[in-house]
Amino acid sequence: MGAQIRVYRQKIASTTSMQKIFKAMELIAASRIGKARNRVAASLPYSNAITRAVSAVASQSEIDHPLTTEPEQIRRSAVLILTSDRGLAGSYSAGVLKQSESLIELLHEEGKEVRPYLVGRKAQAYYDFRGREAVKVWTGGTDAPEFETAREIGAALLEAFNTPYEDGGVDEIHIVFTRFKSMVVQEPAVIRLLPLEVVEEDQAPAEGELLPLYEYEPDPEQVLDALLPRYIESRIFAAMLQAAASELAARQRAMKAAGDNANDLIKKYTRLRNNARQAEITQELSEIVAGADALAS
Repeated sequence: MGAQIRVYRQKIASTTSMQKIFKAMELIAASRIGKARNRVAASLPYSNAITRAVSAVASQSEIDHPLTTEPEQIRRSAVLILTSDRGLAGSYSAGVLKQSESLIELLHEEGKEVRPYLVGRKAQAYYDFRGREAVKVWTGGTDAPEFETAREIGAALLEAFNTPYEDGGVDEIHIVFTRFKSMVVQEPAVIRLLPLEVVEEDQAPAEGELLPLYEYEPDPEQVLDALLPRYIESRIFAAMLQAAASELAARQRAMKAAGDNANDLIKKYTRLRNNARQAEITQELSEIVAGADALAS
């Protein structure tokens, strides 16, 4: 009985220690989620404005630009996958990777070759474990992305897009990330970055809002050449910010659930320890009574 009680005490101590870690990580995520949400909100006006401007140039001008014209045949696609560097965030990274697998399978069914670009150590570990190769990997700071990283990613994707197919270039670019909707809802999403698609639903003007009228100088082609790199960078950075906010929200929920489970385990082990201790006391009393009866007889 004494050994059993010691085992329960050790389990209670270790679970209590883990509960403290879970609580600390929950508080850290909760303290950072506000800043992450503010960064997402602050990035939206610029992202929406530049998307409208680029879409206006592409839709209101009869131009044949490689970044806005659908190729006759899409043979190779680039897929940018945004995951996290660290775990303990529930199914956050698993959901993104599952969404990316569905997209890659769909592209393969359409006869397209896929070139993956990875962001986050979770995606890197996923591909390394399965022996797959990625064109390029970026790690570090997924929960607090920097614009320089988005610029580097955008430059790599644009270079691949501008490279001819025969030289290893790609014909289209997709992004797989987690869209932050609320503290409770974060959904894996896929958007096609290039060739440019005209303004999406979330870019539509609000009721009573007037769209700006653009004048192009010197000509729409040069305007697109100047705007599109900034458009790519802003869209990638906006996706990274939404992914970061989603990661922190998922980690906060996961750590809250882990802390509650640890508390339940502590109660369970405490009850079992008390039962074992009570059984030990009962056995000792029985032995004392039996000894006293033996001496009396």
